[in-house]
Amino acid sequence: MHQAMLFEKLIDSRVRCNTCQWHCNIAAGRKGVCRMYQNVDGILYNLNYAQASSVAADPIEKKPLFHFYPGSQVFSLGSWGCNFHCGGCQNWEISCVNNPLKGGQILPLEAVRLAKEYGCRGIAWTYNEPTVWFEYTLDSAKLARESGLYTAYVSNGFMTTEALDAIGPYLDAYRIDVKGFTAEAYTELANIKEWKGILDNAKRAREKWKMHVEVVTNIVPEINDDDFQLEGIAHWIKEELGELTPWHVTRFYPHYNMTDVQESPVESLEHAIDIGKKAGLKFVYAGNIPGHESENTTCYSCGKMVIQRQGYQTKILALKDDSCAYCGANLNIRIDREIKQ
Repeated sequence: MHQAMLFEKLIDSRVRCNTCQWHCNIAAGRKGVCRMYQNVDGILYNLNYAQASSVAADPIEKKPLFHFYPGSQVFSLGSWGCNFHCGGCQNWEISCVNNPLKGGQILPLEAVRLAKEYGCRGIAWTYNEPTVWFEYTLDSAKLARESGLYTAYVSNGFMTTEALDAIGPYLDAYRIDVKGFTAEAYTELANIKEWKGILDNAKRAREKWKMHVEVVTNIVPEINDDDFQLEGIAHWIKEELGELTPWHVTRFYPHYNMTDVQESPVESLEHAIDIGKKAGLKFVYAGNIPGHESENTTCYSCGKMVIQRQGYQTKILALKDDSCAYCGANLNIRIDREIKQ
């Protein structure tokens, strides 16, 4: 066990966890909603520090992050547990557990060493919600930054402002889920009602901490595929994060407790792309449809393709720093200066 960083002591040996927006009030001997923080005699402990459930060297596009070091490999780490309980979770085997299962321990220094050994440009905390092993991700992010590696969170965005501000100086990319745009959709998909703090965090990550932000919405039939929600998300991205912020609209496939829901029709994703573009977004990508033309990055100014993608195969065609090499338009892409065209 590892003592938690963000908690306060209450009366009768209770504690309040301030890691995520549940702000769990936890009695002695009990755990919070995520099941990875436990009150032991009036002190809050994290149970999964350095406990890795999933490890891989992935293309950064798999996160998905399309405008962040395109074509690079990222050392991807997941642990156990989640502060959401999504009925359609793709990684339910590691997220929907009551206790960390026995697996490999990877301490922060080891994570940095392995990232370099496998030729990765950075480290991403992904697969399960990174907030629920917050202390580990923070310690690792500090070391990664010192070692010249980029850092990325693949998150549901439900952390507290206090947690975001603690890791903000050490986090380069913030890939955030926006699951819907109503309390009803969030309740049905993730069993939470208070969801607007997720939007506030994304804006804060970009404006205060200068993180690169990309947004994902998994399109689930008859839950979040209506025009009201899709237009709401698109306009929010445009107004609060900027027109150059990538929006990934991804295809839902039945998983876990939602096997009775049909997969998203391709037409639904193409409709969402149209909505995003009409809202003024310059980059809207369809996910989980290999070979779809929207996988590529096309310059909104001159219309030429600057990055070509086929699945996770990425070819940089025409970039000069963060801009189109043809016309000079800013594409909001972070890239290594040493990459040759």
